[in-house]
Amino acid sequence: MNIELVRKNKAFHFEATDSSNQKVQIDAGPKVGGEDKGTRPMDLLLMALGGCSSIDIGLILKKQKQELEDFKVQITADREDSVPSLFKKINLHFILWGDLKEKKVIKSIELSLEKYCSVAKILEPTAEITYSFEIRNN
Repeated sequence: MNIELVRKNKAFHFEATDSSNQKVQIDAGPKVGGEDKGTRPMDLLLMALGGCSSIDIGLILKKQKQELEDFKVQITADREDSVPSLFKKINLHFILWGDLKEKKVIKSIELSLEKYCSVAKILEPTAEITYSFEIRNN
């Protein structure tokens, strides 16, 4: 993996480029001198957790021959008041559409968060990661 960050202004706006040439805008908030021209780094970390676990869950459900029609995850998190301000609690609420068996959905979420998702494993030592889910039919 190779990532490059290029400063875009005299404040804290950076453009990050990954090894696939995908670009992400990163910035700090106005409170510390940023200009809101990109996503904050800790938000990116939560996005990475959501993306990592969602990909795992989709793959596991596919292997279980479950027809996943659509998928959404909503993430809420609390951070410590100290410096560094680490995450202390993170909840992922998965919303899945399709004719899915609840036990298989639970199994896929647990396998992702407890075994496969690298981002969850990185956050696990300092944050309590919980989940909830709902299955919707169109």
